[in-house]
Amino acid sequence: VQLQASGGGLVQAGGSLRLSCAASGRTGSADTMGWFRQGPGKEREFVGAITWNGGITLYGDSVKGRFTISSDNAKNMVYLQMTSLKPEDTAVYYCAAGVRPYSIAYYRRRERYDYWGRGTQVTVSS
Repeated sequence: VQLQASGGGLVQAGGSLRLSCAASGRTGSADTMGWFRQGPGKEREFVGAITWNGGITLYGDSVKGRFTISSDNAKNMVYLQMTSLKPEDTAVYYCAAGVRPYSIAYYRRRERYDYWGRGTQVTVSS
């Protein structure tokens, strides 16, 4: 599975941005799609995830209520809608795919994903 994240950019605090993740290749093998981010000098952090079938979502505590993950299976696309952005949301955002058919809670940890795309930079100015 190949993944490509896009849609990053510079936005003011309080603004919104939508990231996209295009999946290609053996997308049928993917069970759950996740979003992670890594800020300057920080570890890679779980943002959220969505199951490919059923669209069940799970979010990290720092983005809950502000970010929404959705998918378009027909287009092999996953989206991350970010609202009420804060300077601390500044990071490189990555999408990832996991193939194991486990509960979505399993996919909170980055080491449980099998495929990663290149990240896209999001910068939130104050």
